[in-house]
Amino acid sequence: MTIQAVAARANVSAMTVSHVLNGTKRVREETRHAVLDAVKTLGYVPNKAARQLASANAIQIGIVYRNAENEFLSAMLVGCLNAAANLGAQVLLRKCDTLEVDDAMEAVDWLVRGGANALLLNPPYCELLSDAGVTDRIDVPISAIAQGDPLPGIDCVGVDERAAACDMTTHLIERGHRRIGFVTGPQGQMATRARLDGYRLACAKHGIEIDPELIAAGNYSFGSGLAAGEALLNLRTPPTAIFASNDDMAAGVSLVAHQRGLKIPEDLAIAGFDDAPIAAKIWPPLSTVRQDVEALARRGVEMLVDRHRAKLGKARETVAIEDARAERKRHQVIARGST
Repeated sequence: MTIQAVAARANVSAMTVSHVLNGTKRVREETRHAVLDAVKTLGYVPNKAARQLASANAIQIGIVYRNAENEFLSAMLVGCLNAAANLGAQVLLRKCDTLEVDDAMEAVDWLVRGGANALLLNPPYCELLSDAGVTDRIDVPISAIAQGDPLPGIDCVGVDERAAACDMTTHLIERGHRRIGFVTGPQGQMATRARLDGYRLACAKHGIEIDPELIAAGNYSFGSGLAAGEALLNLRTPPTAIFASNDDMAAGVSLVAHQRGLKIPEDLAIAGFDDAPIAAKIWPPLSTVRQDVEALARRGVEMLVDRHRAKLGKARETVAIEDARAERKRHQVIARGST
């Protein structure tokens, strides 16, 4: 049932119905009664989401994504959609099949042409587009999630990647491990460098000299975790623990260990990063660093809506996830059976 149907039954305009329901303008008493009678008779219920959307000046948040089956993206979308529903915003999605700058910029242009007046980005697109000057080209508020280091003109919300990786490596060291393998993320990304720096920092603090052979390249995929696990466990002196830069790669390492008949954690301890759903599904359950991606996405949406409504324009700040509204600590080492 629409507001137009109520207006037709009461023989008034839709704007008059709106004024009666919202109390935004005085109308004659008989008109008010006619509208309320029509509302009751027709069973009309105002569309709350539409009213919220109008009050938010029709904010539409654009998101660029690549792999729809990625668990990080799933958690990001859940947080984004929940926040958008509560705040009366809409979400627009655009797939980008590559990590090429031109393709990513084209996806952003498509979103803006389609009505997006805010952007929510995640790695690696936030870094890629920032380096390409997206804030000079696109005059809309932009938030980046899972981005602990600042990007010019973009609100960033994330965990301290270095501290988180340092804490997880320390967790392994405290359990007696001195030969610890590390699986990196894709080369060139801030998170890759920060997590590797955290691993190195923890080893240095405990007087452990890092063997370069113990650092294997990955790209955050399960397949790259398999390859890294094979490479590390094929070493003449293999590691007693392996810390992978995300949970998908850690799961790949775990499979390699099982295939070789290794007991986890007795023969090999394994740790990951993100606390994705897969961390609790493999056996034994994976020890990992928790960054609440849903909370990150919610906070990113809140920042965009606040900026849009206040007409603040581009960002000038970096906000950590320990912000009070996120109700989460920066990060947390979750110790499970794999260590």
